[in-house]
Amino acid sequence: MTTLESLLADAQTRNVRITLYQRGETGSIGGWFESRGIDMERRSLPDNGPESFVVIERDGGFAGALGTAELSWLLEPPIVRPGDRNGISAGYSALFDALDDTVFTAMTRRELLAVSREIEDRAYRTGTGVLRVGFQTAAAFDAQLDAYRALATDTTLEIHVHSVDPDDGALLDIEGITYHEGGDAIDQYWALAFDGDGDDGRACGLLAQECTAGYDGFWTDDAATVERISAGLAG
Repeated sequence: MTTLESLLADAQTRNVRITLYQRGETGSIGGWFESRGIDMERRSLPDNGPESFVVIERDGGFAGALGTAELSWLLEPPIVRPGDRNGISAGYSALFDALDDTVFTAMTRRELLAVSREIEDRAYRTGTGVLRVGFQTAAAFDAQLDAYRALATDTTLEIHVHSVDPDDGALLDIEGITYHEGGDAIDQYWALAFDGDGDDGRACGLLAQECTAGYDGFWTDDAATVERISAGLAG
């Protein structure tokens, strides 16, 4: 049986390494990765060389490369309502795809909200399929109510909200959203899973566990992993 705990434990066994090729100063990019538990090596580029970039390796194989300008999304994550992310979504998607299945430590709520917005926006633009979301409290869902009302009214998505605190009945009366109480210790996790409406290329998800320093977790566009996150939320 898939649980959110076991899924995160599996992800933590992956070996991710990042090499930063820098020409001059690269701002805070290197520090961002190092502060989030990623093995990173710095290498210098000649003054007349290319602009600074990073190479991502996963389990010994090449996983992607990004310029440091694209990585600036990490330093100031974009928080925009789904459907209003023209321009942002294109840039953030490249970052999302290159760093998927990478477990980061000590992530902030703003960083996770930005990743969540990318997943919600993909679901919004697809317009159909199943989106499962875990909220640690009803208050957390309340803070995102406008975004989820738009997802429910502007699309034909099947939306399932999982939380341990159904104390505000007003939040539950939104056509298109099915509320589920309890789940796999959902009060400890920030989780989303969008199935892509059967298109593996659109499937995406996020799983993070709250810890003392913030959240430890990963995002993914692997359809099988997304299905496991969804199963863990469904219980």
